[in-house]
Amino acid sequence: MHLEIRGLEKLSFRERQAVMLKESGKSLEDISKRLHLSQSSVATLLTRARSKGYEIVCIIPGGELGLEGEELDEDGSSED
Repeated sequence: MHLEIRGLEKLSFRERQAVMLKESGKSLEDISKRLHLSQSSVATLLTRARSKGYEIVCIIPGGELGLEGEELDEDGSSED
């Protein structure tokens, strides 16, 4: 699985840092320690970033879902 963050170009450097850490599963406390900021400053960065409209896209290769090489019907079942 691969995560792609779209719209990062709209964000400031600090907003990008906060978003990348948040989307990789870090807590507000972890992010604040890593960036040497207060938790309220990190929350502000994340709020500003959300208002600028970035989005997370999950890219899952077909092989991870067991879909490579199989034709599926409209209902999602295999033709075999």
